[in-house]
Amino acid sequence: MKSIEVVAAIIRKGDKIFATQRGYGDWKDWWEFPGGKMEAGETAEQALVREIREELSTEITIDKFLHTVDYDYPQFHLTLHCFMCSLRSEALHLNEHEAARWLDNNTIFEVKWLPADEEILPLIVNELTNHKQIF
Repeated sequence: MKSIEVVAAIIRKGDKIFATQRGYGDWKDWWEFPGGKMEAGETAEQALVREIREELSTEITIDKFLHTVDYDYPQFHLTLHCFMCSLRSEALHLNEHEAARWLDNNTIFEVKWLPADEEILPLIVNELTNHKQIF
């Protein structure tokens, strides 16, 4: 089975996280955390900064590593490295996704998450509940 290694930014602003809706492919219209494939020679952090710049035309600060999810999709095995991040500026532009939402603990389960991304949700709920940011 083919293996893919990707990174995801859980971008936090106060008590909300940023989610994006896929606009292409087999998983069109499903929701995910922005990010993408790591390139040869990149660290996870370097890949994440690059992917967010490409997908959202913005800059992030990587605040901390959250968790790695290993998930078997029908066609491939995915290793998803998730990082809590914050925006360096408020400017965001959807270059690849068809929609985006800021979600909190009351709305986080309202969207149809990709299966691998869904596995990280309990940890995110914990982050939003127990680790308040001052903004």
